[in-house]
Amino acid sequence: MSVIIPHYNDLANLDRCLSLLGRQDFNLPFETIVVDNASALPWSAIEKAVAGRARLILCAEKGAGPARNAGVAAAVADRLAFIDSDCRPDPGWLAAGNTALDRWDFVGGHVRVDVEDPERMTPVEAFETVFAFRFKDYIEKKRFTGTGNLFARRAVFDKVGGFKPQVSEDVEWSHRALAGGFTLGFEPRAEVGHPARRTWDELAKKWVRMNSEGFSLARTKPGGAVKFLLRSWAVLLSIPPHAVKILRSESLHRWRDRIGAINILTRLRIFRFLEAHRSAIAMLKGVASKR
Repeated sequence: MSVIIPHYNDLANLDRCLSLLGRQDFNLPFETIVVDNASALPWSAIEKAVAGRARLILCAEKGAGPARNAGVAAAVADRLAFIDSDCRPDPGWLAAGNTALDRWDFVGGHVRVDVEDPERMTPVEAFETVFAFRFKDYIEKKRFTGTGNLFARRAVFDKVGGFKPQVSEDVEWSHRALAGGFTLGFEPRAEVGHPARRTWDELAKKWVRMNSEGFSLARTKPGGAVKFLLRSWAVLLSIPPHAVKILRSESLHRWRDRIGAINILTRLRIFRFLEAHRSAIAMLKGVASKR
């Protein structure tokens, strides 16, 4: 097994991820490859954080997709495990993912949302506790898996090809693999934790990127741009039923957390609607200016 970790300006979380990888209940040999994506840090500082626990390579091309591709190119094993530097693998993560690859060609695991202090959640943390990283739904309903907790056979990756930059790479790659006849499964025992975003700025930054990548991917399909904008209206209409979901959630135990999460839900869905149209207009203007 080759474990591939893209990294960018996140030494504290990288150190934690590598430490947890060193405690895996996995009786087979595996290598770990950290792919630094041209961080604004001295190379010596990154080497110090890695501390000999992984092979460290550089990918100058910006983007997590190119960084993962560089990791695959450097990997020697016939099975691949992808994890983000801010993820926290459970002790059984590698073993569960490896076993799942005996059944499926590529596999997504469970991502647990970790909050800094469960007794003092920020409204954004409360929202993320309910809605973030729903890999089971992604896999079973939307037919893709996120790349922060992904296992794949090397032969599958070689056949499908690498992750494409500047689009929703996890969605695009998963759909390309499925179109090639490969099978996708969900393995809940391959579990990692991921810290919840705590502030509005962190959440908004994520959705600016997601909207841009989502529109770029939609434009590659016939009528995709129109469908993308129509879906943005569905995002607005989803506020009432998802507010009910927050009220019924077993993950939140205090009314202040539920109310805070509903406030973030409403603000975010309006923001996503407006950002979807802004992204579409900006991209279409860019295309027109090149003609």
